[in-house]
Amino acid sequence: MTKRNRDYEVGYGKPPVVTRFKPGQSGNPKGRSKGIKNLTTLVRDALRETVVITENGERRTSNKLEVAIKQQINKAAAGDHKAMTLLVPLIQAMEASEEAAAAQAPALGEADRQVMDSLSARFRQRALADLAKAAGEAGSEENKEADHDDAK
Repeated sequence: MTKRNRDYEVGYGKPPVVTRFKPGQSGNPKGRSKGIKNLTTLVRDALRETVVITENGERRTSNKLEVAIKQQINKAAAGDHKAMTLLVPLIQAMEASEEAAAAQAPALGEADRQVMDSLSARFRQRALADLAKAAGEAGSEENKEADHDDAK
């Protein structure tokens, strides 16, 4: 191998001047290729596609996710064991997320608690008044029927 006259060292990380990128020139002029979508994106896009369905004799559009969930629930309700085994973990996950959301709900302050207690008492009084009124009306109807029977 012959040594050329160079006024700089060629080696790792120091390519020959001729092969170096010129100032302003990119090492990848076409840019990064877009590539393919990952599995999550493909599934999300497919589930968001809309389809036309006929439900109770009416045509309407819905996304594929909604249609698939309804079909699984209908199959499970009809007694399909596989559909039930698919739905049970989904229902458990939903319940767990609802419980987590409820646990994150802010606690009521003292003023809020007083307002809630006041409303609860008012609703309870109104319900009792409505029950008493309904019982009084039912009693008066029974008395009318008894009076009517006695008159015969």
